[in-house]
Amino acid sequence: MFQMQKLERLCKIVFVFMFSFYMSIVAINNILDFNSNYEFVKHVLLMDTTFKNNQLLWRSISSPEIHSIFYVSLITYEMLTAILGWIGSYFMLKNFNKSIKLFHNAKKFAVIGLMLNLIMWFFAFNTIGGEWFLMWQSPQWNGVTVARSMFVVVFVIFIYIFKKEEEIS
Repeated sequence: MFQMQKLERLCKIVFVFMFSFYMSIVAINNILDFNSNYEFVKHVLLMDTTFKNNQLLWRSISSPEIHSIFYVSLITYEMLTAILGWIGSYFMLKNFNKSIKLFHNAKKFAVIGLMLNLIMWFFAFNTIGGEWFLMWQSPQWNGVTVARSMFVVVFVIFIYIFKKEEEIS
């Protein structure tokens, strides 16, 4: 196999590994320091730091049970994307020296994990948190910039991983 092809595969595995490691740390941090980000989720859902006289405050959720459900669901989702990334890393590594088709097919768990993560950053954080609960208006509980940055980072990895190798003669 051409050395550049091995280098490309190695880079893809490293990117999926870094993504998986990052998401594992995020999930573990949220479990070990539950209250820090629980407060974040709670205040976003309460909409208590959005602009004054906001006409959209009817969207706020004041139930602590719902806050907990949102937060535990988020942590579970983060864990799922990390696990899929780890599985994807494993299969990509296992198929490192195999054919282009086998290596490409080995990326499916990584691709699914990355896609689910993109949904989290764009839909959950930007659309639901940012726009529905108006997180962008909060000077204290605003994660829109981080979510958009993470969406871009994960999207670049997703595109790079999803790309199929070309035959090299």
